[in-house]
Amino acid sequence: MKLILTHEVSNLGAPGDVVEVKDGYGRNYLLPRGFAIAWSKGAEKQIETIRKARKAREVRDLGHAQELKAEIEALNVRLSSRAGNSGRLFGAVTVADIATAVSKAGGPALDKRKIEITTPIKTVGSHKVSVRLHPEVAATIGLTIVAA
Repeated sequence: MKLILTHEVSNLGAPGDVVEVKDGYGRNYLLPRGFAIAWSKGAEKQIETIRKARKAREVRDLGHAQELKAEIEALNVRLSSRAGNSGRLFGAVTVADIATAVSKAGGPALDKRKIEITTPIKTVGSHKVSVRLHPEVAATIGLTIVAA
C-alpha cells in the first residue's frame, strides 16, 4: 500500500514522504490515526504543502539542534499535578503538559509531537523524557513531578 505521511512516524519517515507499507499496517494503524493519507495523483500535489509546513516547524540544522539540546538538558523542569496521598497522580502527565512546563522553565518552545514518553508518567518524583530535535539529535529532559 502506497501512502503519504502527514506526521512523523518512527522508523518509517517524516511528513511529506511517500512510503510503501503492508496493507494491514496502513489500513489499521496509519490511516485511522491520521498519520498518513492514501497516495493518488491528486494527493501527490499535497506533498509540497506538507513539506513546507514541516520545514517551518523543523530545527534549522544539526548545529542548531546541538545548541537546543544543551539548552534543554541544562533546564530543571518542575511540573505540579494533582496527586493522592500515596504519590499517584490523578491521570497522567501528557506531552502537552511537558511542552508547557519546558517553556515556563525558560526553555525553547517544543513541538509536542517531538516529545517521546516511553511509559505513562503517573507518579510524583523524577522522570526522564526524550525529545527528538533532529533525526540525529535527541535531548533528555529531567522532569520533576510534584504534588499540587
